[in-house]
Amino acid sequence: MNHPIVSREQWLAERTKLMAREKELTRLGDEIARERRALPWVRLDKTYSFDTAAGRRTLADLFDGRRQLLMQHFMLAPGWEQGCKSCSYMADHTDATLVHLAQRGVSFVAVSRAPLDEIERFRRRMGWHFPWVSAHGTDFNKDFHVSFTADEMAGGTADYNFGDTPQGEEMPGVSAFWKDDTGAVFHTYSTYGRGVEVMMHTYRLLDLTPRGRDEDGLRFTMEWVRHHDRYAPPAPAATAAKAAGGCCSR
Repeated sequence: MNHPIVSREQWLAERTKLMAREKELTRLGDEIARERRALPWVRLDKTYSFDTAAGRRTLADLFDGRRQLLMQHFMLAPGWEQGCKSCSYMADHTDATLVHLAQRGVSFVAVSRAPLDEIERFRRRMGWHFPWVSAHGTDFNKDFHVSFTADEMAGGTADYNFGDTPQGEEMPGVSAFWKDDTGAVFHTYSTYGRGVEVMMHTYRLLDLTPRGRDEDGLRFTMEWVRHHDRYAPPAPAATAAKAAGGCCSR
């Protein structure tokens, strides 16, 4: 890396200039969040039900006594040996948030098309505890535009991310729902594509570092991501410095 080296005073001047831009971004984010909350809702008159560890439950049941529900559309199709590694990267950030979401009246659940026993097998491997249910044999994934048939893919009729063409028959997403006093459920929001980065806290931290996400030159942006039990052990600092041609190689 070849960055200019400056005095503390020069650094502060540049940092202050950047902070003005960061504040613009924060205010814009707040404005968009208000617009997001102001979107109209869609009442779900169709009754969806899922296989869960507690038996068959409806979408309304998944609110677990709260008004709001956040859902991860997790890419795990029937017969897959393991879940999508990028969806797993998202899910790695979830368990610790549950207690905080509950304090704001929000429940969370992941939903996949795989049968429940296949979900549970992968969950045990990954060590996760968040609620995760199966939409196997239902229209749920199709209705929320995260699963597509081979015919839809071949015919170009598959619609992902509000007009995009999906890259595969399973795709990721995050949706939000509200349940009113009568038990009626409303779909309030969904985001797909890069919108799912909302669950990837690690990316936000990497964005603060000198090298950032360091994804330039990869075949696709998340090529480096692995299931958390499949990463190679980190190299010792001295070995890493030697590999990079640092002073330890001399």
